[in-house]
Amino acid sequence: MSSPVSWPAGVQEAAEVVSARPVGAYTHLVLRAPEAARRAQPGQFVACGTGDSGMLLRRSLSLHAADPEAGTLEVVVAAAGPGTRLLAAKRPGDVVSTTAPLGRPFPLPAPGTPAVVIGGGYGAAPLPWLARVLTTGGSRVVGIVGAASADRLLGTSAVDDATALDGIADAVVVTTDDGSLGAPGRVTDALPEVLLELSELGEPAVYACGPMPMLRSVHTTTREVLGERAQTWLAVEESMACGVGVCMTCVLPVVDLDDDDTPTRMLRACTAGPVFDGDALRWDAIGAAPHLRGGALVPDDAVGAPVVGRAGGH
Repeated sequence: MSSPVSWPAGVQEAAEVVSARPVGAYTHLVLRAPEAARRAQPGQFVACGTGDSGMLLRRSLSLHAADPEAGTLEVVVAAAGPGTRLLAAKRPGDVVSTTAPLGRPFPLPAPGTPAVVIGGGYGAAPLPWLARVLTTGGSRVVGIVGAASADRLLGTSAVDDATALDGIADAVVVTTDDGSLGAPGRVTDALPEVLLELSELGEPAVYACGPMPMLRSVHTTTREVLGERAQTWLAVEESMACGVGVCMTCVLPVVDLDDDDTPTRMLRACTAGPVFDGDALRWDAIGAAPHLRGGALVPDDAVGAPVVGRAGGH
């Protein structure tokens, strides 16, 4: 990666809803937040208040796009719980309390580096914006979007033109687990052929956003096809709730790849990520805690890990 990653601090704004429309199973919102729109980069997110005083925590949503000239942010909401259902029900003229842009954006490769962008379900939301930045830099970009079934897809013109990768990426592959649209199977079934095609132009940059099992599979598949030095950039937004490091739901074991002497640390994805180098994530501990609904265990060698056999506590 050639460009250093840096980003300005997020700002709080009372964002008017400019438009709200259904996109497949999801809702596309355009919010007027001019200062955030001026600062935002692909891969970052916005923390939105629900408007319900009984819900103290905000809801974190990937930025689908930002338009500095129009002063707007765009998000795609999956109404999966009470908070996101309130956000999905917003209508033009409503006001949403926002803090944005937040989080580490996707690092960009050297100009002209081929790239693949991969999204699962509404995890495809940030990919068109990223793909546009990459193609502007001279990259050949292939998009792969998938979902369990056609009604959960995003990022393809078969669902919605305005939020699709079509016309931005040089090619788009669609998969569904049940075969109801595109190729039957998962995004990682299509990934090896795409990687091999792009590798004829140079080592591809690999970006992905979606459920954690998909991110793990993207990382593993990329290493199997391109070798141990292949790099993936993964947006691990699945478990984020408040988005500002308060609720601690998004803590993950992460290693410092630049310092072998630094032990694993438990970091909050919302403040240290959400984009991580796939090699930095401790996959042996992630998803290994069934009592935490598949959350991450604290590795024995992590800073602050409980010492077996030591009595006490507080």
